[in-house]
Amino acid sequence: MAKCHRNNVNPLILHRIPSASSSSSSSVNTFSGSSFRRIIFDALSCGCSSRYQRELREEEDGSKSTTIGEDLAKKTEKLCDLLNLEVIESGVETKKKEETLEVLKRVVKDLQAAEAEAEKKVAAASEVRLLAKDDSEVRVTLAMLGVIPPLVSMIDDDSLIEDAQVASLYSLLNLGIGNDANKAAIVKAGAVHKMLKIIESSKPRNQAVFEAIVANFLGLSALDSNKPIIGSSGATVFLVKTLKNFEETSSSRQAREDALRALYNLSIHHQNVPFILETDLITFLLNTMGDMEVSERILAILTNVVSVPEGRKAIGDVVEAFPILVDVLNWNDSVKCQEKAIYILMLMAHKGYGDRRAMIEAGIESSLLELTLVGSPLAQKRASRVLECLRVVDKGKQVSAPIYGISSSSSSLGRERGHEIRMSDERKAVKQLVQQSLQSNMMRIVKRARLPHDFVTSQHFSKSLTF
Repeated sequence: MAKCHRNNVNPLILHRIPSASSSSSSSVNTFSGSSFRRIIFDALSCGCSSRYQRELREEEDGSKSTTIGEDLAKKTEKLCDLLNLEVIESGVETKKKEETLEVLKRVVKDLQAAEAEAEKKVAAASEVRLLAKDDSEVRVTLAMLGVIPPLVSMIDDDSLIEDAQVASLYSLLNLGIGNDANKAAIVKAGAVHKMLKIIESSKPRNQAVFEAIVANFLGLSALDSNKPIIGSSGATVFLVKTLKNFEETSSSRQAREDALRALYNLSIHHQNVPFILETDLITFLLNTMGDMEVSERILAILTNVVSVPEGRKAIGDVVEAFPILVDVLNWNDSVKCQEKAIYILMLMAHKGYGDRRAMIEAGIESSLLELTLVGSPLAQKRASRVLECLRVVDKGKQVSAPIYGISSSSSSLGRERGHEIRMSDERKAVKQLVQQSLQSNMMRIVKRARLPHDFVTSQHFSKSLTF
């Protein structure tokens, strides 16, 4: 047979294979025609097919490499374009930042110049106000350049006109937006005392300046470290006067809202509550409760004030305090107001026995029962606690069964009978009236809550709610 090497086309070598039929004396090999043709065919098949396949592979590899090269070139070109665009944009942005920095340096230099004209300082302060209004980075940069001290010094500078005061105040206000470091720096530079100095010396009073001062007190009081400084400075008295005395105009309405919010910020710090109580703010707030636009904020202030003993006493001393707060419990369209009002009543009922009697006299029972059924989950929980506190009648002693622990039915029944014997005829009549009132109120509440009508038929349930 012929040996065929498919991977290497070389001259064909035919090896002689001894024939089985040859004689011992003859060394000549004989081939048949068919075997010879087969050898030739195998040789041609090996060499030609190998060459053909190799050429095909080379063509395919060449086409693939060409396609890959073209794709790589396109991607490289696109990447270069993106890099060039980024470089261009970064260059433009860098140039813009450099120009802004030069403007900021110029403005700060104009403010710091002692010999600068008044009009130039006013223009510089107005420019700071605009630059710092919407850009947090500008606020940081201006503070680092030292813009706060000259602006604070402009507040009470007698050599400047009132427009300079307004411009400097609103510039400081914008510098403090969302920047606690700037708020602390403004107070540290003495802005609070300078603003109060303007308030005491301004005659006649400039409403634009006062509105700017109120806005600054609101912004500065948002920082916890500033609350005790502002509260003890005398700003509380000014804010209360602002809240009470501003005329009803569009601009002054905003000033009133700012003053109310600033007072709320200050009331969060409990050490400021005594300063608030030195004014007649509590009476004014309770008498203003009907204004739905500010009632929630008023109740928020009272929730801070009621957390200290002096605040609870001040609220209890107001003549119509409890009827007003009980009336808020019926504001079904204002859940937040209900929750805050019941919180105030809950703390006062828990801490003071006299306040519990005043609540009962104000007719709180029906409102509490309604809240326990149809109020928000938080209002329901707080109303239940107030009901527990109100289960006290004679000399601050609880007459109903204790909430925790188990008492025997016989001893409980004996105490109840003894109590019934000791009650005067007048008290029995009052108790009967209360039970009838509770039954009537329960029917009304059940109807609103869409509960079964037999829900209030149990007299035991009505008796358990009698105080």
